[in-house]
Order: sequence, then structure tokens, then C-alpha cells
Amino acid sequence: MYRGQVWLVNLDPTVGTEISKKRPCIIVNDDAIGILPLKVIVPVTDWKERYAVRPWMVRLEASADNGLAKVSGVDTFQIRSVSETRLVRKLGQLSDSEMQLVSQALAVVLNLSQPTN
Repeated sequence: MYRGQVWLVNLDPTVGTEISKKRPCIIVNDDAIGILPLKVIVPVTDWKERYAVRPWMVRLEASADNGLAKVSGVDTFQIRSVSETRLVRKLGQLSDSEMQLVSQALAVVLNLSQPTN
């Protein structure tokens, strides 16, 4: 269970408008941080064109590498820590460029400045 991996995660039970059910999620925490059996994840949902103007949404094309079945959106606004027991099975791995986009969207949500490369 490492940063950039795509896992099917059981997000239920949820409260209010939290994203729910079993769905793909991206592990976003640094692999070297934390001692509890938790992972910081962001959920993946069906892509809708209205998400294109939302800087916290990242469009991902389905690929054999990432294990997604259709064009999807990473909703970085719904970042959360979950128990590793919620992770059902590994689906795939994001590329470095896809993870860079997710990191940039997380920086928007968390109001962090991005270092320049």
C-alpha cells in the first residue's frame, strides 16, 4: 500500500455528502510518514465535463496501468484518512505525471504553495 497506488476502498459508512460506497481511491500520503495502520486517500468518481473548471478535480483516462475502467475524476476535496482494513484490493498505479496533477490539486485544496521545478 504505497503512494500513487489505486485501490478499491470501502468508504461506507459515511455521513452527509461524503463520497460513499466501494470505489477506487488513490493513496496520497508519503510512504515514510505515520505509524498507525492508516492511509490518506482521495476518492475517484465518474468524470463529468462540469468538473473541468474545478481545480480540485483531476481527470484520469482509464488504462491498464491505473486499473480504472472508465474516464474518472479524482476528487481531492474529499481527502481523508482511512483504516487499511477498508482497502479491498489493489487496482493499479498512477504514473508520475498523473500523481503530479493530483499533488497540484491537493495543494489547491490545502492552500499550499507548490515548489517550482
